[in-house]
Amino acid sequence: EENAEITMDVSLAYRDNMVDDWKEIAHAIEIRKLKCTFGSPKTLESEGRHYDCDFLPFMEIGSVAHKYYLINIRLPVNERKGINVGIGEIKDIRLVGIHQNGGFTKVWFAMKTFLTPSILIIMVWYWRRITLMTRAPVLLEKVIFALGISMTFINIPVEWFSIGFDWTWMLLFGDIRQGIFYAMLLSFWIIFCGEHMMDQNERNRLSGYWKQVGPIAVGSFCLFIFDMCERGVQLKNPFYSIWTTEVGTELAMAFIIVAGICLCLYFLFLCFMVFQVFRNISGKQSSLPAMSKARRLHYEGLIFRFKFLMLITLACAAMTVIFFIVSQVTEGHWKWGDITIQVNSAFFTGIYGMWNLYVFALMFLYAPSHKNYGEDQSNGDLGVSSGEELQLTTTITHVDGPTEVYKLARKVAQE
Repeated sequence: EENAEITMDVSLAYRDNMVDDWKEIAHAIEIRKLKCTFGSPKTLESEGRHYDCDFLPFMEIGSVAHKYYLINIRLPVNERKGINVGIGEIKDIRLVGIHQNGGFTKVWFAMKTFLTPSILIIMVWYWRRITLMTRAPVLLEKVIFALGISMTFINIPVEWFSIGFDWTWMLLFGDIRQGIFYAMLLSFWIIFCGEHMMDQNERNRLSGYWKQVGPIAVGSFCLFIFDMCERGVQLKNPFYSIWTTEVGTELAMAFIIVAGICLCLYFLFLCFMVFQVFRNISGKQSSLPAMSKARRLHYEGLIFRFKFLMLITLACAAMTVIFFIVSQVTEGHWKWGDITIQVNSAFFTGIYGMWNLYVFALMFLYAPSHKNYGEDQSNGDLGVSSGEELQLTTTITHVDGPTEVYKLARKVAQE
């Protein structure tokens, strides 16, 4: 029949050797809507030919800690209640399994195990440099440290425990970790560009960014609710899927489309902020010819490095937005009909490595200097071989006050 529904009495069990009894993990009665096509005309001559049906979402488990699993599928028939009476005669069932392969697992575990202590060491060093200062940490330094914490939260290799423990919540936990990092990363990019707006008055205050950070928090919360509706229910019933009903499918697609549109708008807004920063810096460069040659070369080097870091930030933002959209589409590639998108393991490990390198570089470049600079050094001619340590930042990082780039920007902005 058209729009026929199939009712399945399904259960999942496991055992760890060939002699033990099966232990049931979950049992449910699920209803799925069949989407089938018949390649031939429905005449007597076509009797006995098969329908071609789309794949149906069946189950998803967060860990495979046991050696053997057993899936039991019953198709009960009840003519009085109209259960499984319009689906025709079932000839065969094909079950497609999608799993994380061993090669990718080894690389993934090795990366997490290696990167966790690396980020922890640079975080301790970074925060120690901040605590050595006589002033309180500024907003940019706090946000970078918070970004490092969220990166460490993703890096912690708890996946090792999923080998020996039946932690079915690992998928949900992974989504929460990734969501926290996404929200922190997107918020950091807004604050990072805002703190480098040379003529902006509302700096070094988180309240000045509530218009930009607020929607990120609201969007992250909405995606968390959506994830709980899918993965949260699967903790008790691995056969549940939000894509099985028309309302659930439309709601899920709406969430993904809205999230994708918001991310694209965010990226355009970020590009606009970066353009403003570049325009302001270009305006400040007009004061460079009046300086001595050594001092001019010094500032040109600082501005060049700053522009390079901003471009790297933009590239990282673009890759992150693309990764988020593609991962959402790929995760449900069987829901998109004939359109199939495949993303290989290198894309996931590459983006993950890029995040770690970016956070590592930020903490290394923006760690405050422990050296003391006097006004004669800041305002006089600087020798190229003076060997001083300089920061690429516009926030207050030195004991005596602002850095040289900050002074240059403030002076020109006031004029």
